[in-house]
Amino acid sequence: MITIWHNPRCSKSRETLAIVQEAGPVTIRLYLEDAPSAEEIRDVLAQLGCAAIEMMRPKEAEFKAMGLSKTDSEDRLVTAMIEAPKLIERPIVITEKGARIGRPPETVREVL
Repeated sequence: MITIWHNPRCSKSRETLAIVQEAGPVTIRLYLEDAPSAEEIRDVLAQLGCAAIEMMRPKEAEFKAMGLSKTDSEDRLVTAMIEAPKLIERPIVITEKGARIGRPPETVREVL
């Protein structure tokens, strides 16, 4: 099973989707419309093996508007991603082999 947290307006997300579709059936989650829960975000962070800030887009206006900092606690950053899913780096591909952020898109091949 392959799942992609996808934003169709993002060129990197579209490129990554094309790569994963070559590997087989894909569940596309439009995470901006269907925000992941704290549990889902924490699970993906564990699979990525990274800190919450590494799965975020700190240059988004919402980051500053929410008063966030790169040194905020994991809990605060996870909560921010739930409240403003636009802050989640995109795309993220999740498989039984793990998860990868598709930046660059070819990175996701490691978990296909």
